Amino acid sequence: MNTLYFSPGSCALASHIALAESGLPYEIRKVDFGANEQRSEAYLKINPKGRVPALVTEHGVVTETVAILAYIAQLAPAAKLAPLDDPFQFARMQAFNAYMSSTVHVAHAHGRRGYRWADQDSSIQDMKNKLPQSMRDCFRLIEDGMLEAPYVLGEQYSVADAYLFVVSGWLKSDGVDIAEFPRVQAHYQKMRERPAVQKAIADEKAA
Repeated sequence: MNTLYFSPGSCALASHIALAESGLPYEIRKVDFGANEQRSEAYLKINPKGRVPALVTEHGVVTETVAILAYIAQLAPAAKLAPLDDPFQFARMQAFNAYMSSTVHVAHAHGRRGYRWADQDSSIQDMKNKLPQSMRDCFRLIEDGMLEAPYVLGEQYSVADAYLFVVSGWLKSDGVDIAEFPRVQAHYQKMRERPAVQKAIADEKAA
């Protein structure tokens, strides 16, 4: 049994969607950030980083969305969640996921967790003010050159689509209208129709 630790509204939803697509047995456990549960002694034993997602497997704990998505795809090859038989396409998928993690997610975090990078209120406010433009710049690159359509890799669905779906869902709260990016918007709407996406969202709301 795989156990996914998540927090509502977080990037852990991408890993949850991948698990729901995979057919693997799993359960989810909520980490209450409002109660600072991510800093609790019990959770830090699972993930010393104090963040989500964390996937507890029979082999040990896997952290970081990019690693978890690749792990799930490789653990369930029959689900075809990654181009496992094509090293170049797999590398393209990983490059996309790495960009989401290292650049887009970080830009998003500047609007909410500026204290990670600055102490002065004015500096933190500056980051918040910059947020809409930073996210627009990221999604313009995705719209114009990284999203083949209908999925990230073209006709083949992959775990990269789960990651893009989750981060696209943050645009409104970041002050950006997703309609500015028609291909991204079409992708988001297409993803919402997938049963695994609907299941993951419903399960997290019920947790």
